[in-house]
Amino acid sequence: MVNQDLVDVFKALSHPIRIDILDDLKKQPLSTGEISEKYDVSRYAIMKHLSVLVDANLVLIRRKGRMRLNYLNVIPLQKLYNRWVSKYEAPVAQGLIQLKNLVEEREEEKMEQTTERKVDSFEIEQEIVIQAGKETVFKALTKDINSWWKFRLGEESSTLIFEPHLTGRFYEDWGNGEGAIWGTVTYFKENVEIRLNGLLGMSGAVNSFYSYKLTEEDNKTVLQLTHHAAGILEPHWEEAHRHGWNELLAVHLKNFIEEK
Repeated sequence: MVNQDLVDVFKALSHPIRIDILDDLKKQPLSTGEISEKYDVSRYAIMKHLSVLVDANLVLIRRKGRMRLNYLNVIPLQKLYNRWVSKYEAPVAQGLIQLKNLVEEREEEKMEQTTERKVDSFEIEQEIVIQAGKETVFKALTKDINSWWKFRLGEESSTLIFEPHLTGRFYEDWGNGEGAIWGTVTYFKENVEIRLNGLLGMSGAVNSFYSYKLTEEDNKTVLQLTHHAAGILEPHWEEAHRHGWNELLAVHLKNFIEEK
């Protein structure tokens, strides 16, 4: 059965003005009058939109004297996100709670950070056809990853290691006990699918997970990539990751396998 709170959140997010109001409140709390001044609609209409957001628990009201201040509440959005995240991914997703603190505490340093970055999300989907069987592609994604994954967080001479099992790490070894984790395996089905949590070069209050899914057709393998990230994102991250994935999979991985 669908939870009514979930329905209320979707209803609240179904109108562009209400989404814009939430975008305004992510920067700082605003009075009802300050919100009304931003839109070419009546104060009564703004009050109705705020009422829908309050009913969905997306906006909290606090009073300072006679002034009513409206605050963004990200907890329902966190619950919405967690509904489609596995038990292994859910603990990482708790990082979104930090967004609530960024809004409500309004510390000057944190507020400067939110103006430089944007509370947002992106989803990247790519499909690559490789002239090889699933077993070969799966082996390249795991055991052979150091041979074709060209990006590094440390020195170019570092080694990439993929531990092919649930909760295994995909990490970069710099030597002397130093390195960086590119992802942690949250789902592993040999020759079929791998899912990982990993920031992939991003930092801060960000949740990022990506997956590879393999299907074989006529001795060819279709590799489906999905990468989803949500949190405080820098503007260039989505495009950088879109190009990066295409270079890694459609060029380096494909060439590594097909030219062997």
